Amino acid sequence: MPAKLRIEHVLERTIFALRWLMAPVYLGLGLTIGLLMVVFLRELVHYLPQAMEMSAETAILTALTLIDLCLVGNLMVIVLMSGYENFVSKFDLDSVADRPAWLDKIDFSGLKIKLLGSIVAISAIHLLKLFMEISKEKDTPVDAEQIRWLLAIHAVLVVSGLLLAGMDWLKERAVPAHHGAITKSGASDH
Repeated sequence: MPAKLRIEHVLERTIFALRWLMAPVYLGLGLTIGLLMVVFLRELVHYLPQAMEMSAETAILTALTLIDLCLVGNLMVIVLMSGYENFVSKFDLDSVADRPAWLDKIDFSGLKIKLLGSIVAISAIHLLKLFMEISKEKDTPVDAEQIRWLLAIHAVLVVSGLLLAGMDWLKERAVPAHHGAITKSGASDH
């Protein structure tokens, strides 16, 4: 093998192996999910003793806070598992009975849609909590500027999600170009 090809081969193998540098990042996300669980449990333990005296609005705000934490945790699991599987290495879990079905189906495009969908849901929950706090605390002045910014950011996230989903939909339905297209038999049409 010529020296140029050997150098190219080593370079390509090295670059390919560098994907493993992401493994500690995914491990760190796993630890962060543990931190999120601690915060979730702390919130739950804080509000449980107050349950009998809690107003409906406070109960809803508490539920929204816990749902928010759950959505962030789900988002992190999706990023952790599908990111590792798509960019580092395939999980060897064929014999595991409770392997999530979505893990085999989610690609990078699906990951982007799920991420943005979760972010939009989290944003919506924050807005809902803010609106409920406004109606609950009538003495507190409303920061109209903050509300406008949160609404604008939420609208941008929703529009971004719709555009991203639309682009993926168009990509899936795109007809391959005639030049160099491969027929069902596997042969090129040239």
